[in-house]
Amino acid sequence: MPVEENIVLMRRWFKEVWNEGRVQTIYDLVDENVIAVGQDAPGIEIHGPADFLRLYNRLRGAFPDIKFTLEDTFGADDKVMVRWSAVATHTGDHLGIPATNRPVRITGITVVRIAKGKIVQAWDNWDQLALMQQVAPAAAAAH
Repeated sequence: MPVEENIVLMRRWFKEVWNEGRVQTIYDLVDENVIAVGQDAPGIEIHGPADFLRLYNRLRGAFPDIKFTLEDTFGADDKVMVRWSAVATHTGDHLGIPATNRPVRITGITVVRIAKGKIVQAWDNWDQLALMQQVAPAAAAAH
């Protein structure tokens, strides 16, 4: 696919999956054999759409109103890079922390490799520490 189409695919990913909560888009855009790192805890790899859906359900369960803004998006060859920010309210206990109703703002970078219209590899680097500091400042300060 041309780079421009890959960028459109990633814009669709963030809009439909994260901002609109369309689970079907995960299955539409993620290759069955995807390998993804950095989305979950350190050292955890995601293999396939079902693995990603488990993480997605935890995050959406904790932050059902999450909204992503794409700050920068560009691509080269079969890769697309997205620098993003997100805002949400911690209203669920799906992270193992009781809901605090606190607003959070996080930032991150996502890089994907796309083949035949599907995400086949993904690398994320996002500020999980900032998330925890905003949700549970006393617990984060103790560590």
